[in-house]
Amino acid sequence: MSKTPKPFKVSKTRWNEVVLVCRKCSKKLDGGFGPDGDKTLKKALRRYLHAGKGRKGDLAVVGADCFDVCPKNAVVAVNTRRPEELLIVPAGADLFEVKARLGLDDGRRLKPSLTSHDPAETTS
Repeated sequence: MSKTPKPFKVSKTRWNEVVLVCRKCSKKLDGGFGPDGDKTLKKALRRYLHAGKGRKGDLAVVGADCFDVCPKNAVVAVNTRRPEELLIVPAGADLFEVKARLGLDDGRRLKPSLTSHDPAETTS
């Protein structure tokens, strides 16, 4: 007597992007990110990027198994949209730069564009 297989189910998310952060590197480093340097990269990115909770957020920052890079005093992260680039993030790195290097654009905190200021244009 054969059993009929159960049907597949689908769980929907609002995720536009997923960032994977190495759990092993994070555990070895024990913090080093955020304003006070006391958070793991995963927690600091979640807070900085306002990742949201669970499946309802626009962005997911998830711990992943080892990527077999194992840098010293750094954590490996990857944006799943660009899996060919593993980013090695040194402890204490600026989260704005991490966001930019991972290719994440959340529409906030963009640096103002520098307009060319020609001294000849000003008349006094």
